[in-house]
Amino acid sequence: MGAFKLLALAFAFILFSNPVLCNDKEDSIFKGINSYRQTKNLPPLNRVPKATCLADEVADEIEDTPCQNANQFYPSSAPGGNLRIPNLQKHIEKCDININTTTDGVILPVCVSKLEPTIVLSNYTHSDQYAQFLNNSKYTGAGLGSEDDWMVLVLTTNTTTGSFSASTSVHANDASVKLLLLALMLVLINYY
Repeated sequence: MGAFKLLALAFAFILFSNPVLCNDKEDSIFKGINSYRQTKNLPPLNRVPKATCLADEVADEIEDTPCQNANQFYPSSAPGGNLRIPNLQKHIEKCDININTTTDGVILPVCVSKLEPTIVLSNYTHSDQYAQFLNNSKYTGAGLGSEDDWMVLVLTTNTTTGSFSASTSVHANDASVKLLLLALMLVLINYY
């Protein structure tokens, strides 16, 4: 009986937790960006899982693009209307993001050989084309993704047009499934 409860609790933890897995370079860049924002008296960015998903997808999409072509992906505001990143609509759908919640967001791809964290961070914080976004208090969340020499930062807002949230029906379905599984788990725990 004790082992079953422990198994049920472990299952619940896995079901209801939403871990964000990042590699060391992404963690380093994220911490550096938040340190930079603190020096500007701006609040730190929060990790947004759907923005991280989109950043990962975009990094995967452009990984084979040579760094000398990086300017074709100059900071892409309003992901919903930007066609410069190939297959962006497909990536937004894959990450289960409602296109209407992306219009205030921005996608910031940077290409740096071997993704040297100091140079990547310098690109984001010392280049006017990127720093203008990091210096803007309207951005409250972020996701990072990387592939080969590409680091992609996706910034989100806390507004309905920039939160990168899923559609309401998807949230309702997720919540219904989680509640059903929780109820089933509670019945099983009480049964044993």
